[in-house]
This record gives sequence, structure tokens and C-alpha cells, in this order.
Amino acid sequence: MYARERQQLIVERARQEGRVDVTGLAGELQVTPETIRRDLTVLEEHGLLHRVHGGAIPVERWSFDPQLSARENVMVAEKTRIARAALAELPAEGAILIESGTTCARFAELLPADRPLTVITDSLSIAVSLAARPNLSVLTPGGRVRVTTNGGVGTWAAQRWREVFADVAFLGTDGVSLHRGLTTPDQNSAEIKTLMLRGARRRVLLADHSKIGPVSLHRYGELSEVDVLVTDTGLDQGIAEDIEAIGPRVVRA
Repeated sequence: MYARERQQLIVERARQEGRVDVTGLAGELQVTPETIRRDLTVLEEHGLLHRVHGGAIPVERWSFDPQLSARENVMVAEKTRIARAALAELPAEGAILIESGTTCARFAELLPADRPLTVITDSLSIAVSLAARPNLSVLTPGGRVRVTTNGGVGTWAAQRWREVFADVAFLGTDGVSLHRGLTTPDQNSAEIKTLMLRGARRRVLLADHSKIGPVSLHRYGELSEVDVLVTDTGLDQGIAEDIEAIGPRVVRA
């Protein structure tokens, strides 16, 4: 394979999967990690990728939302499996909520192209990524944009979220605790999270196993308000059973 062909493949893979890994590419393409690093440098110089620790991400994602992109380097495989498993909870049609966050953003990328849905999201980056999809009608309530999430918060956003009631909400979180419920460190974000949690008939929580157990400053919901928790196989089976005893069905992807 010529260098240009290899580099084109790398760009396509990054756009499909959201990130490429030096070690994985080297093994797959049967070249040295140094060769892949040189390829990534060339692609970054041409404005196609942005180098991150251990790999690279598409430049369009970095330029719009750098802080979210940096967080996507954590638990990448788990988040992708969670996002794919959560697709089983999609309605055949109707309205869904998608919350800001890296796992929810991955879920949004995987939405099928043959299902007519109205998508309501607090995330500007998710809204932009879905806006051109012909099968989707995309709405965002607006509000003051938090730089760390690209999600809208504040009175403006809260007023509009109070008027929304969708079929299914796909939500993220900073912490899930058996005793403290759902928590987040930011008070403004907590208000919007509460409204999104209660703004749908069914609630699907997307959270990798590192989010299960930690408790943040502000509680915004009860675990019993969640219908389905989609997590990864890193979650202990005993803890999964304890969570199900409270209410949510647990899917370990």
C-alpha cells in the first residue's frame, strides 16, 4: 500500500469511528508505529486530522468542540459499544431527546438513516452533526452555552425544556450511585439534566462503568427514574443486579 492510500484510509477510519489509534493502525496495516505517526503528522499538516495522545481525531470535530474531543480519548471502545447497544431503545418514529456528552454524541452519530425522528438536544455539536440528515428534524432549545459540554443551560434553556415531552430520552451523567442517585458537579447543568430526565416517557442512561459509583456535588435525579442503564462489561455483575433491584434494566455492552 502506498503512503497516500494508507493516509486516505486513516482519514476515512477517523471520520467513521471518531478517532484512530497508532498501535491499532500499525497492527492492521502491518507497518511500524513510527510510520503511522509520520502519516498522522502529514495529515495534520494538511488540515485533515488533529493529533491527540496515542492517535488522532477528525479536524472538524476538534475545531468545533475541542474539550469534548479530548474527553473522547477516554473509554473509547466502551463508549462505542454502549452507543450501539442503546440503538435498540430507539422508537420506530416520534421524538427523542439526546443529551450533550461524549457517549451521547457517539450514539447520535450512529442513528439509522431510515428512521424518521425528531431529535431534541441541548448540544450544539450534536445538533450541527445531525442537521443535514434528511430523515431527522433537529431542534435545540438554546440557552447559555457551557464551554465544557457545548450544552445550553440557564433560564432561557430551562423554560423551553419544561415544554418538551418526548418518547425516549438518551441521557448521560457524571455519576450514578445506588444511594445518591444521579449527580453532576455543575448546578446549572443539574437543572437542565432534571428537566431532560423528566421530559420523556422512557429514559435511557448511557454511562460507562467508571461513572457507576462516583458522587458529584448536585443530585438531579433518582436512579429509579431511569428505565434502562446501558453500560459496558466492566461493571461488576453484582452491582448491576443491585441497580436492577432499584428499577432500571441494565444492559452491559
